[in-house]
Amino acid sequence: MLQKLVDQISTIVIGKRPQVELSVICLLANGHLLIEDIPGVGKTTLSHALARSLGLSFSRVQFTADLLPSDLLGVSVYERERQGFVFHPGPVFAQVLLADEINRAGPRTQSALLEAMEERQVTIDGQTRRLPDPFFVIATQNPVEQLGTHPLPESQLDRFALRVSLGYPDAHAERALLKGQDKRIELQAIQPLMGLDEWRGWQARVDAIHVADALLDYLQALIAATRSPRWCVQGLSPRAALSLLRLSRARALLQGRQHVSPEDLQALWVPAVAHRMVVANASAGDASQQAQALLDATPVP
Repeated sequence: MLQKLVDQISTIVIGKRPQVELSVICLLANGHLLIEDIPGVGKTTLSHALARSLGLSFSRVQFTADLLPSDLLGVSVYERERQGFVFHPGPVFAQVLLADEINRAGPRTQSALLEAMEERQVTIDGQTRRLPDPFFVIATQNPVEQLGTHPLPESQLDRFALRVSLGYPDAHAERALLKGQDKRIELQAIQPLMGLDEWRGWQARVDAIHVADALLDYLQALIAATRSPRWCVQGLSPRAALSLLRLSRARALLQGRQHVSPEDLQALWVPAVAHRMVVANASAGDASQQAQALLDATPVP
């Protein structure tokens, strides 16, 4: 069923099956997904396809410079008929929240998502309100060198389990896009492949995937390497290690295995950690290149 899910989304996002698989792995592991790329390559389409294929409630917010936290979380409004304040929930109260162009909003609005992403709840007017279960944030981000963008703070980047980039389609995929139907029409025709209970069942199976002690040694060696001044100014947190472990379990489940292999960690390493790394030597390459170099330099137990 999980492969059918990947197959269906891949009919909408053509020629990007590896990125589609990573996106499904991220949601299966109950993580949040950051899609970073230039405008127009299918970031929003991928987000819509994920939500519709899982039959989850979906909400989209276009992040702009003037977006306020209350526009995202909701606001209490005094209603004369009820003689009191009534809370009107914002778009964050959905099972899938698409934060489109998240880095175009100011730091105050970006930080409004921190509690929601970590605790699956928001505190408004001193009252804590639970968010739907499951709750996923799929954020799209434009390259930081583009006009009108604000870099995401490290505390928020650390809450994204994976960062993927779609890139330009190859010639074959682009020809299929040019000759095919409008993707907005195809999105409307997508039918959910499973119900909410079945999806939660798949998520529960992730915890049952076996992890050998030798693989934990490998994971700890990788995490410890990021805390060396050779590679990073600031190493990866325990939250990053736990997230990577759960992602590895989810990848093993997607591939039909009941155990995590070193290949799972290796395949997920760069998309799971590069956005979290603050590299020590920028002249040695960007974070993705140095994350790969660190992986190559760490022996497999």
